[in-house]
Amino acid sequence: MPETGVAGATTPAANGTAALAVSGLRKEFGPLVAVDDVSFAIPEAGSLAIVGESGSGKTTIARMIVGLERPTQGTITACGNDRSRPARSTRDRRRRGREVQIVFQDPYTSLDPRQNAETTIDEVLRLHHGWPADRRRTRIAELTGLVGLDERQSRARPRVLILDESVAALDVSIQAQVLNLLADIRDETRVSFILISHDLAVVRQLTDEAIVLRRGKVVERGPTARVLDDPQHPYTRRLRASVPRPGWKPRRGKLPAAGEENPTP
Repeated sequence: MPETGVAGATTPAANGTAALAVSGLRKEFGPLVAVDDVSFAIPEAGSLAIVGESGSGKTTIARMIVGLERPTQGTITACGNDRSRPARSTRDRRRRGREVQIVFQDPYTSLDPRQNAETTIDEVLRLHHGWPADRRRTRIAELTGLVGLDERQSRARPRVLILDESVAALDVSIQAQVLNLLADIRDETRVSFILISHDLAVVRQLTDEAIVLRRGKVVERGPTARVLDDPQHPYTRRLRASVPRPGWKPRRGKLPAAGEENPTP
């Protein structure tokens, strides 16, 4: 995705090397426009951060990409296949699941507590690949070296993985271990990441490119380091300034009315 600085300049074009390409994405919920003309592309083994305050449309974009929401307008192309509309058949859902998957923000509602990790991954391999039991067992055992678990998971992996605040509930030390593991997995498997996060430090560590959303629109895009170190849009500067620092003290202020801009810190 080429650097364009403040949004409004050239948007990324889909190309044959893109693992995922989104163009002109829009989502309306009645009179509310949750996502408005969002475009981006991610190459194989690439990584993109989507940052913005709560309610800016980040998770809505993720839900449209994986097929949980139907876009009002726009196109979604994953691994060269048009995924602009939710799958209608079990076969199509499984094909889509092999291309794009999501790690939801709340793990307690994402995983079945009645299944252990090995059973969970074995089910994925059986449904999406149709492998025999001996091959599934081999695949489950192969992941031990990557994540340190005892033959519980497998290399069954999508081409694009969406991480929706997936490390937000972890303490700093465990968070760092998970981020390092994700970086290693990306290097080894060439999976592409979309990271949705409020934590700019996590965004900096894991992603190459970033887009900044405000009220459903992209207001800035570019290489992550440039966006965070030299933000061009006032909203991006306010996001960066809102990160607590040593000696930071919260101050009371009047909340802006609808349609008003927050004062620049």
